[in-house]
Amino acid sequence: MSAATVPFFEAEQGRILVASSRAAFRKELLVRLRPEVVGTAEASGGADALLQLATHDFRTLLLDPLIEDLDVSELVDTLHVRYPQLRVVVVEKAKPAEQQYIDFPEQKDSACVKSEARAEEDRPLPATERVRTEPAPPPNCLPLPGMIGTSRRMQKLYRLARLVAPRDTAVLIVGPTGTGKELVARGIHDSSRRSRGPFIVVNCAAIPESLLEAELFGFTRGAFTGAFQTRLGRIHAAHGGTLLLDEVGELPLSMQAKLLRFVQEGEVQRLGSADLFRVDARLIAATNVDLMQRVREKQFREDLYYRLAVFPLDLPSLSSRDEDIVPLANHFLEVLCCKSDAPLKTFSAASQTFLRKHPWPGNVRELQHWIERAFVLAETNDQIEPEDLTMNGEPF
Repeated sequence: MSAATVPFFEAEQGRILVASSRAAFRKELLVRLRPEVVGTAEASGGADALLQLATHDFRTLLLDPLIEDLDVSELVDTLHVRYPQLRVVVVEKAKPAEQQYIDFPEQKDSACVKSEARAEEDRPLPATERVRTEPAPPPNCLPLPGMIGTSRRMQKLYRLARLVAPRDTAVLIVGPTGTGKELVARGIHDSSRRSRGPFIVVNCAAIPESLLEAELFGFTRGAFTGAFQTRLGRIHAAHGGTLLLDEVGELPLSMQAKLLRFVQEGEVQRLGSADLFRVDARLIAATNVDLMQRVREKQFREDLYYRLAVFPLDLPSLSSRDEDIVPLANHFLEVLCCKSDAPLKTFSAASQTFLRKHPWPGNVRELQHWIERAFVLAETNDQIEPEDLTMNGEPF
């Protein structure tokens, strides 16, 4: 690729993908682009950019040199091999006083956009601007859409999820509360041939047993008191897409028997009707309990368990992948800054150490809540310090 400055009128001849782990960075780039002239899209990191490039047609990629999930140089090398016609542009950091990430050709005072270095005269990215120095994970181990974390345990999860995503195999996601089981399920859906179909989530623990059958299977008018009109169930609503049964271990035994017919035959019967309806929906179940133990205790049907657990996925706790803690914290903090329209804050070295030492019994959800509280306590400071992560001298 050429080392010359990229003229923006050339880049505007095709769709542009903006890839950055920093929401504020993406927002600033999109503001400075002209969406009425060219179609634009966002990618939350290098892995997400690779996924979008594989499924959509882009002519130009604007790439943040500080992406968190992949090494920039190796990502660009991969893109050069896979998409030789793609214009890859590494967007350099602007001067802090300018508060700009990119300049158009008519703004002559500062050129911030340069194509990726492939000639000797082009300056490589300084080592201080690199977030990761280890090799990038293989393509089949890249994070699922919307997920952050490149630890070995997560790479194994991504590989298995990407392996099963193109198929209609039933998946059982097992992991502690707050680890992001729904995110994994959504990532599988978004990576599958059903990605354009609906993604329907049913929290089996949140719906009263008396209403669960009507919610899942639907009902006809007059089926029970208050049934004034026919209504589709959640299962039927997932036709052509994916159905996630969250907290499936909380299903009562009576409902497990009725669910089994759909799992086995792909058929549902509404309350108050003798008709059977074929439903084409991919089934994913999630739980934070040991379903096999529930089977032994006669609280969960063994035949249903084996139908759901055709392809089990184990989602690790946050404490077992501590190298992902700071990238996740940075992501949550950036989102908060962007939503609040506040200057971007960062974590001091001491606060990063503090985060890594916490056991995180509440996993990613606990981390997210911590960061939100720290964001409030930091007030107008540009850095999060350890005292912002505590209240009255004690961790939250």
